[in-house]
Amino acid sequence: MQGAEIIFHYFPDLSQKQKDQFAKLFDLYKDWNDKINVVSRKDIENLFINHVLHSLGIAKVMAFKPGASVLDVGTGGGFPGIPLAILFPETNFHLVDSIGKKITVVKGVAEGIGLKNVRGEQIRAEQIRGQYDFIVSRAVTRIKEFYGWIHNKTKKQSVHSLDNGILYLKGGDLDEELAELKKLHQVYNLSDYFTEEFFETKKVVYVPL
Repeated sequence: MQGAEIIFHYFPDLSQKQKDQFAKLFDLYKDWNDKINVVSRKDIENLFINHVLHSLGIAKVMAFKPGASVLDVGTGGGFPGIPLAILFPETNFHLVDSIGKKITVVKGVAEGIGLKNVRGEQIRAEQIRGQYDFIVSRAVTRIKEFYGWIHNKTKKQSVHSLDNGILYLKGGDLDEELAELKKLHQVYNLSDYFTEEFFETKKVVYVPL
């Protein structure tokens, strides 16, 4: 399964609207990618596994509640924020990146599938003033550095099964990075949820804030 069917397989309770939104992602990203490179050219054919399903790994760890707010730092072309926003239409997502062209893609894709719960903004993480339930990201830097950027940007009151904090997608051997972080954390292996070879070394790192 290369197409959107793989999303429907792992998330069988999607509405027809959500299925349609996921299905439209390939053509939208392919079209935008020809203008502004946000996914490597050779990787675009693997969009649903390597980018969309990978982003949704966070949803296997945390189901965001209606009305919650989630910040996606260094979103690039909208990962993990856009797939998560489709999955959680009642949750508010703020997708930020320091590169304006990438935010152009985020806005274009969100508009193309009618996503009303996504706000894209060109801004550096350190400049953000809001408070969020969770902060998500996909391997933009070492976890310790990332923690330094955003450690003061979560709401004090937690309303989810996990306390407010970071949900960070990262691959490979993280022992050294996590030792360097020196913070309480939990690691979830995405191979426990998805059987594709791509996920063998992929993880979600949760750091409460």
